[in-house]
Amino acid sequence: MKKFAIVAGAASLLLALAACQSKTPAPAAVGKSASLKAMETVAIAAHKCWFAAKDPAFKAYRMANELNSFSGTPRFLLVPAKDYGGKPLLVVQATGNSSRVDVFGPLMGEPLGARIGADISRWAAGNDDCGGTA
Repeated sequence: MKKFAIVAGAASLLLALAACQSKTPAPAAVGKSASLKAMETVAIAAHKCWFAAKDPAFKAYRMANELNSFSGTPRFLLVPAKDYGGKPLLVVQATGNSSRVDVFGPLMGEPLGARIGADISRWAAGNDDCGGTA
């Protein structure tokens, strides 16, 4: 009987201590930001339409994907095909929690710039069609 009283007392003490513990809320599920969602859509379409399709207008370039940026600015770059570490010729990015996609760089001033702008705008709007070629 004495043993039972000790076990019951210990169990009561443990229950009392557990009741005093503060409840730590579970961390909220972290989803993708609007900028990352927009850039994933645009990057997948750019890869599919410009590179996987072997579009001759983009033969001189390589795509450097930086979507996993922890800075809140997912982006991809077009760099010279023969100088992967070279200066970016095109930057396509979205910032923070905005789904607005910005495009800039020297290629935008070239004849190909109009097509790049049209493609990016179409893809950012959710239409992953490749459109016409240059």
